[in-house]
Amino acid sequence: MKTYEVPSAIALANNLEEKLELLKHIGRSFSVFRIDCGSCNGCEIEIFAAITPLWDPERFGFKLVANPRHADILLCTGPVTRQMYYPLLRAYEAAPDPKIVVALGACGSTGGIFYDAYSVLSGIDKIIPVDVYIPGCPPHPASIIYGLTTALGVMDQRLQKVSFEEEGEMPSLVETSVIGNTLFERDLLVHAKRLMSYVFGRKLFDKYLDALLKSGDVKNPKATKRSITEAMQAEDDPRYAECMGILHNEVYTQYVPCDEEDHISLHRVEWGPK
Repeated sequence: MKTYEVPSAIALANNLEEKLELLKHIGRSFSVFRIDCGSCNGCEIEIFAAITPLWDPERFGFKLVANPRHADILLCTGPVTRQMYYPLLRAYEAAPDPKIVVALGACGSTGGIFYDAYSVLSGIDKIIPVDVYIPGCPPHPASIIYGLTTALGVMDQRLQKVSFEEEGEMPSLVETSVIGNTLFERDLLVHAKRLMSYVFGRKLFDKYLDALLKSGDVKNPKATKRSITEAMQAEDDPRYAECMGILHNEVYTQYVPCDEEDHISLHRVEWGPK
């Protein structure tokens, strides 16, 4: 027999349609207010463990608040003792509508071993409507997080099963290499980013490859040296020009056999604009 009748205004604002609409809005972040209805503190210890960085529930949007007026979810623990009957009702009526009520632990779900004690009124659902049950004595922190996120649909949003049993090879940087070895483009881009950062390194990479292709024979050290030197002389920004020479000396020569004379001088007086 229930000892509390939910006011009609609250009951109307907490129908199924309103609660489903609420779940759409709190799917990414939800505020939880904890109500100790007479717990032995076993569930509280697990709740406090669950909100530590070890379990990091905020990655799922779980956040405890200190006032029921700020809460989307009421997390109730313990059997409802006679002394906690009115505090539970005050918190329930203070929470904005619609709201989700969660009964945590064996005591919160059914009254546990105290269900017929003279000093308790049994489980939470004997007093106020309960939407979610998370059993356990006490439930593990992982069970608390899993129960909340599953019930609210957050788990479906955040976690997707991905199988890597038949994992293929990593895609290459380019489909076809200008010299027949895609490692050349990989090393060229890495070195370009090291020289001129992420964005400008990309531009340097493109400038060097364009100059390299204009040589007509990318595997001819003498032709490529001539083409790169001409590009350096035509380059308005001396930083790009010098870095193109560095790429040629430190990357190109590692993939194409070159003599010492095939290296480009980095002294600007020798390659600068005439």
